Amino acid sequence: MLCLLAIPLTATPGFATYPTRTITVIVPFATGGPTDTVARIVGAHLAMTLGQQVIIENVVGAGGTTAATRAMRAPPDGYTLIMGQMGTHGSAPAVYPHLPYDPAKDFAPIGLVVEMPVLVIARNQLPVRTLPELIRHLHDHPETTMGHAGAGSISHAACTLLESIGNVHSTAKPFQGTGPALQALLEGRVDYMCDQIVNSIDRIRAGEIRALAIAAGRRSAALPDVPTAAEAGLPDFDISAWHALFAPRNTPPEPIERLNAALGQALDDPSVRAELTALAGEIPPPGKRSPAALGRHVDEEVLRWKRHLKSALAPDDQRAGP
Repeated sequence: MLCLLAIPLTATPGFATYPTRTITVIVPFATGGPTDTVARIVGAHLAMTLGQQVIIENVVGAGGTTAATRAMRAPPDGYTLIMGQMGTHGSAPAVYPHLPYDPAKDFAPIGLVVEMPVLVIARNQLPVRTLPELIRHLHDHPETTMGHAGAGSISHAACTLLESIGNVHSTAKPFQGTGPALQALLEGRVDYMCDQIVNSIDRIRAGEIRALAIAAGRRSAALPDVPTAAEAGLPDFDISAWHALFAPRNTPPEPIERLNAALGQALDDPSVRAELTALAGEIPPPGKRSPAALGRHVDEEVLRWKRHLKSALAPDDQRAGP
């Protein structure tokens, strides 16, 4: 009792009763993509736990970095957050040397939300059925088009890594998110792409597109017939597309702690877990959900992708930033 009573006395003024109004979660891509889907599933539960409306705001452009820059510049009061991910807070610094933000320094980490396997998918009419066949096709036909959600996005970084490992090239076509990119694949306007399983699993099950491989250490129970990249002969093509909540730097500890606790409740809720696992998402255990754990993860991912993409990207592939 004494400890509980002491908490309000040391709380940051104005934040003891957080939240008292609507919270906005910025999503760096278009509606319908994997980051948007994850944000809406988790955001609905956050709203119930926190007792305030949670609005999803889709801000597109520059592989998600336009949204991340906007979130960085928002007031650090806990009412504007971003559903960041491997692209905005991992691979973007390798693609944008003059990125306006530092993923590790300009955000207050809240918690890791989910990790998603990445698939290599192709339109049914492309004459390939396996990952080695795709590599050979790209070698012979560099005009083959690859759809992605913008430079530095998960889809762009993943396919860039794949082509670097295979020593091949394609003709890249950017979109405002993997939702629009997948639609282009379905319509035959692009030939292949690297996509999070949550975005494409229904289309694969329906036979509308073809999954060539999964960039993970093991097959997915959701798509057990899809081989891993290692099984296909590319063991270095192993990617976890993660999503996480961040607030602007200097957000007081009270909102961060409240949001982290609410996120933990969401990830432990049977209905949320069912929705995310049905989409082949991997929910992090409690030990990986803390703000400190997420901060370490961002540091590691930035270094990892700078190492992976430094030699893969030609100078004209690197961008000035949003």
